[in-house]
Amino acid sequence: MAQQSSRGRSGSFWRIFSSPRNRQAGSEESLIRSQMAQPSQQTAAAAALVGPEKLAAATSLMEKLAEDLTSISLLPHQRDSALEELKVYSRDPQDADPIFTKKGIETLARHAFNSPSSTTSRNALRVLCNALLLKQETRQMLVDLGYEAKLCDKLKSDNRDDEFLVSRIIFLTTYGTNVNLVELIDKHHLADAINKNLERHAKQRSATSSATDPMDDMALSQTLQLLFNITHYCSDRVSSFTAAIPHIVTVLCKGSFQTQRPLDAPTSALVNALLNLEIGSKDIRSSLYPPNDPNLLANRLIDLLSRSTTSYKDEELDGSVTPLIGVIRAIHEHAPEDVKSFIRSRLLPTEADRSQILGRTDSLPSWLLKNSTNPVAPQLRETISNLFFDMSDKDASKFVENVGYGFASGFLFNRNLPIPQNASEAFSTAQGGANRPVNPITGQFLDAERYPEIPEMTEEEREREAERLFVLFERLRSNGIISAENPVRTAVQEGRFEELPDDYEEDLD
Repeated sequence: MAQQSSRGRSGSFWRIFSSPRNRQAGSEESLIRSQMAQPSQQTAAAAALVGPEKLAAATSLMEKLAEDLTSISLLPHQRDSALEELKVYSRDPQDADPIFTKKGIETLARHAFNSPSSTTSRNALRVLCNALLLKQETRQMLVDLGYEAKLCDKLKSDNRDDEFLVSRIIFLTTYGTNVNLVELIDKHHLADAINKNLERHAKQRSATSSATDPMDDMALSQTLQLLFNITHYCSDRVSSFTAAIPHIVTVLCKGSFQTQRPLDAPTSALVNALLNLEIGSKDIRSSLYPPNDPNLLANRLIDLLSRSTTSYKDEELDGSVTPLIGVIRAIHEHAPEDVKSFIRSRLLPTEADRSQILGRTDSLPSWLLKNSTNPVAPQLRETISNLFFDMSDKDASKFVENVGYGFASGFLFNRNLPIPQNASEAFSTAQGGANRPVNPITGQFLDAERYPEIPEMTEEEREREAERLFVLFERLRSNGIISAENPVRTAVQEGRFEELPDDYEEDLD
């Protein structure tokens, strides 16, 4: 297989999505298990083996499977039984060394890609998935065997188990190997297979509103994760996946997923997949902004954002919510004017928000403003600020008017953008009613501002305050901190200072 240049992990979104939590690698839940089945006596017994007994069992099974490739020595049910047992051992590499060797990977690959039995093939694929997940060196072993053509052919199968398993294997080989992604796309039609599988998911979601098989959601998530990695590592071929955008949008808008939180898989994978794709392509514009309901996708994304505001802790926001806001920003950027207006009406501060200092209410715009300065979520705050700037037509004056100078100043400074000359001047807004002056710093209506009721200082309090300031001024001057003359001392020296008697009363006329 041709050598491919090292694929670096750069960019803020990539740092988010390459974490184990988001790519579902390195976690116990990622291990391939029998789907929705109770463990048999055989698998239960295998799971109980540890130490030398487990090693002996794994060694014996791998030897039998290797011998079976040379001269058929196992009946179909014996072969499948051996692979089922190996799948249990492959969940923990300790005392299962023969599975993770070069010979072991080759034996499993030959059963996976050369067997006429779909059951045998899938059982072998499951063991391979576990091996590639747990031992990084096994990924290059598989790549060196040259099964890329058979991998892509098997991905074309209209079967969700095959889709999940093969997508997982190709996905794992995008980490730490020299797999030639360009060749997979150009020669072996990987993009066509991925696009076709997403089309199948879209048709299924459009045809039924009932709950789907959990395997369908798992296959969908894995295909989308593979799509994200391919488009990240092979950006020169992103256009090959533009045809997938309408299918992703269909599933995102019509899919009903049973998840605990709004951005759990597969919803998160659907959102993430859109990040690297050519959202601005004219060929798919009608899918993003359908003529009969141009706000459909934007409304769905904003609804997900609204429900996410109460579902994630601060330390989870970068990995969960930032991609969603990134997609909303892309949809806004390429949207027609009416859709842009709709998005801005949902996300920019409203008159109700301006009844208080911006960021103080419980609305979605306030949540965005508060998190635009969130120190725990640097990627999120940057993405939110960019979205607000885009919704202000990238005009600094409009930006200050929309979010207030307090929220805008840091963003403008960090990007070396000049502060508008009128940034400190009150302006008026005519949203939904008559013009009302707005405090440019806080973004609050001036007539809604409230000041604390502080009683006026008594004459004695004024004298004490003047004396305190005089003493402080003298200390600063004597310490060399300031060189100016104390104005009170100057007034005394020039005869402009008059000592008043204790019974003096100010003439108020």
